[in-house]
Amino acid sequence: MIVTRFAPSPTGYLHVGGLRTALYNYLFARANGGKFVLRIEDTDLKRNSVEAAHAIEEAFKWCKLDYDGEIIYQSSRFDLYKEYVQKLLDEGKAYKCYMSKVELDELRASQEARKERPRYDGRYRDFTGTPPAGIEPVIRIKAPTSGTIEFRDGIKGDVKFNCEDMLDDFIIARSDGTPTYNFTVVIDDALMGITHVIRGDDHLSNTPKQIVLYQALGFAIPEFFHVAMINGSDGKKLSKRHGATDVMEYKELGYLPDALLNFLVRLGWSHGDDEIFSLEVMKKYFSPYYINKSASTYNLSKLDWLNAHYIKTLSFDRLNSEMKQFGLNFKDIQKGELLLESLRSRAKTLIELKNSALSIINRPTSYDEKALNKFINEKSVNLLEKFENILNDNLKTAAEFEEITNEFLKQNNSTLKDLAQPLRIAITGTSVSPSIFEVLEILGSMEAKERIKMLIKFL
Repeated sequence: MIVTRFAPSPTGYLHVGGLRTALYNYLFARANGGKFVLRIEDTDLKRNSVEAAHAIEEAFKWCKLDYDGEIIYQSSRFDLYKEYVQKLLDEGKAYKCYMSKVELDELRASQEARKERPRYDGRYRDFTGTPPAGIEPVIRIKAPTSGTIEFRDGIKGDVKFNCEDMLDDFIIARSDGTPTYNFTVVIDDALMGITHVIRGDDHLSNTPKQIVLYQALGFAIPEFFHVAMINGSDGKKLSKRHGATDVMEYKELGYLPDALLNFLVRLGWSHGDDEIFSLEVMKKYFSPYYINKSASTYNLSKLDWLNAHYIKTLSFDRLNSEMKQFGLNFKDIQKGELLLESLRSRAKTLIELKNSALSIINRPTSYDEKALNKFINEKSVNLLEKFENILNDNLKTAAEFEEITNEFLKQNNSTLKDLAQPLRIAITGTSVSPSIFEVLEILGSMEAKERIKMLIKFL
């Protein structure tokens, strides 16, 4: 059985790059009837926060990514990690290092003077003397001092690390007893039966260390997939200057989770020339073996296009449910379904959809100055006054409003162009709206009459 995991550190919000990693792991497991585990790597007690862990959970709920079993918190597993540290000590595969800060500083200074890469020199590897007083030791693994660490990466192909260049006896437990990242990852991945590890290629340098630990502990080594990073439009690593990086900020900006997941899955993976992928379609086609080797580029206009697509195509009930989070329930609004249907094709975000709806629901409190200067003049005001007089309660549908308007324009030797924009300004305060006849149906004759009077009074 394929078992994957997503294992973020709760030091802040969930980054969109992290969500992409989670999505890839989720899809691979679900597409193959496997398991997907959510593990919170919170062993760094100084940097982690409960709020950040909750933010990760909220992002998963919003994106509707489910996981198997309960969320696993590494901070509840310290006793387990200590057992495996002791196991390595007992088997002579790890040792206590009593190197003081003074010794460490002196070593680094001498290495830098020789322009060598800073690394531990193994001075306590075979130490059998009396431990120096006043120093709480760290625990180091006995890493290979020669040869290579090699593995087959599902994306990058064959990868080889020279032990002499890349490895030293790295720390697996700090002097206060807390385990280090690479150690806890290996213990948890092995005990949780993780078969495939899909993660960012910033973790590539951790892989040889983890393989050393897998081998020392006698655990099966999972298959690794190191995904190239997401870059901004300038080719640099994605950051806030390129756009929102917090997953939940996209919710606040009016993006749908469907669009964000569709956007992220395509940042590094493709299926022919297809662009639109629901979560179910992703499960059908996704495979990590087809993830691109090269970095992908974040393109906000592509996300806007996808979001607009989902706004246009979601069911009324689903879209209305999303709009409730922005304070609008179209089921409680007069002609609410017609209003939503008339607006959804124009909106790129739910915020835009909300603002467009409010511009129709609420009477205007101001008028667009450019629109006034362009479309309002003596002739248009005269036409509005006459049009207001023919509106009556018997008019109910857009078709009825269109019929009476066409007759009115014919009698006044005018065209719809002469009336539509001034009427839009009167009704919404701007020259932009859906079909003017649909807007009249939504508002009704009496409300439209009042708004025309308001504009004329304003002028």
